[in-house]
Amino acid sequence: MKLLFPYLKNYKRQCILGPFFKFTEAVFELIVPIVMARIIDVGIKNNDKSYIFKMGGIMIELGVVGLVVALTAQYFAAQAGFGFGTEVRNAMFKHIQSLSTAEIDKYGAPSLITRMTNDINQLQVGVNMTIRLFLRAPFLVIGATIMAFTIDAKLALIYLIAAPVIAFIIYIIMSRCVPYFKKLQKTLDKISLKTRENLSGIRVIRAFSKQNSEIEKFDEINDDYRNTALRVGRISVLLNPLTYVVLNIAIIAIIWFGGKRVYNGNLTQGEIIALVNYMTQIILALIVVANLVVIYMKSYASAGRVIEVLETVSSINDGKINTVAENKDTIVEFKNVNFTYPGSSELVLESIDFTIKKGETIGIIGGTGSGKSTIINLLMRYYDITSGELLLFGEDIKKYNLDVLRRKIGLVQQKAVLFAGTLRENMQWGKQNATDEEIYKALEVAQAKEFVDSFKEKLDKRIEQKGKNLSGGQRQRLTIARAIISEPALLILDDSASALDFATDAKLRKAIYRLDEEMSVIIISQRATSIKNSDKIIVMDDGIICGIGKHDELIKTCEVYQEICNSQKHSSEGGEGKSNE
Repeated sequence: MKLLFPYLKNYKRQCILGPFFKFTEAVFELIVPIVMARIIDVGIKNNDKSYIFKMGGIMIELGVVGLVVALTAQYFAAQAGFGFGTEVRNAMFKHIQSLSTAEIDKYGAPSLITRMTNDINQLQVGVNMTIRLFLRAPFLVIGATIMAFTIDAKLALIYLIAAPVIAFIIYIIMSRCVPYFKKLQKTLDKISLKTRENLSGIRVIRAFSKQNSEIEKFDEINDDYRNTALRVGRISVLLNPLTYVVLNIAIIAIIWFGGKRVYNGNLTQGEIIALVNYMTQIILALIVVANLVVIYMKSYASAGRVIEVLETVSSINDGKINTVAENKDTIVEFKNVNFTYPGSSELVLESIDFTIKKGETIGIIGGTGSGKSTIINLLMRYYDITSGELLLFGEDIKKYNLDVLRRKIGLVQQKAVLFAGTLRENMQWGKQNATDEEIYKALEVAQAKEFVDSFKEKLDKRIEQKGKNLSGGQRQRLTIARAIISEPALLILDDSASALDFATDAKLRKAIYRLDEEMSVIIISQRATSIKNSDKIIVMDDGIICGIGKHDELIKTCEVYQEICNSQKHSSEGGEGKSNE
């Protein structure tokens, strides 16, 4: 929890003023029983109506002032609570952006979303309630006990017996609840995961008529959450009955023994009422403490989950080189590179050796799971190589500042990702100050200009979240244009034309081949025709390179490449010598 305290530094004033006003409210509460005792012992005893009205007016004033003070305290508590939540949420989002793909994979998107929302909300409530109740409740308990001793020291001993008994009950119940609070948050992660999985895969679920099966799985997780909540509820529900039993026993004792002292003339009726009121205040304050403990325990469990993310150190360390020596002829060099995913001992890439020269177009082909996209993940430094050397412009890729590195590499992934906003805003992700002329030039290369021109709003066309109002092919072409706008030294097309028809794919490849001669291009594809005219083709199979060369060479010397081409020779993608161009 201490690690989260710095996020309250901008709310020191609220953290001081909130408890101060709550303390003031408690002072007024402690005065009320004394005023009530005076009304009974003086006003009612002497039938002095003016005195009763006078003291009644004072009680109303105390109530009004107490209300104003309480509302002021709650205002400061809300400011601090929500401000703290905002600070933590911003810090966590920023930190997540700095984590590598390996760390994000470790937690999973649903868990991170739950921690960003539900867990931080629990922390907000914890801060809010702590400011409102942390000082007030103990002061009421101590203050009421002291006031009871000023009235009658012997009867006040009942307070010293009742308070520890109630505190012990609270401790026992809360200690049993804490493990369940932690389990509830973990189960909530599972609910988020299942919900996200079903919403994103709803079409597949319906296509295979698996709705009932998925509902059963969700019900199982949801039932686990419900059962855990019921267990903690069954335990915590004992809190009020047990504490009120002790309260009522204490009140009976006060009235019983107090009555005798009144009969003997050692106490007045008003003082007995005051003692009962103070006992009630103590019990209510302790119950508030119990509720505060529940909130604190939930916040403690959530804090651990938030801190776990904030303390996670990215396995990708930022380099210090801020400039790229673009005059080098060799852009990329893989030297005996091996790679294993974090937490696994199995080699995904083994002994990878190849170079990419300036202006070269490289094709990478291979079956599913052969390691094609993993090579790209290493180039983008989503992961770091396990062994060997990976050089960019002659320097170890780890030495480059990540922003500089990724500005020099334009990546277009198979899954086209667009963001809510205008088409122009999406294109300017590639280059912040890109002009309309530059955007249209990139759109033309990406074979997207024609359909963009068909939009009534042109570049002001509103793109919905994830580009849902566009077809798959349109989304892919726009992401290609976005990468081209950034004018990278190395453009990577990772199976990014999979949604395009063969004719559009052929036009796209021709346009890319005519790009700036200084730009190197990597085309990853499962279509032989998509890469057959590349300057160099790299054939991958089960994490190793089984062939490097031009199409005509590989078709004679590489068995894997021959199999790929032969498997496609009857399709419109072409065979050994066929092309859609």
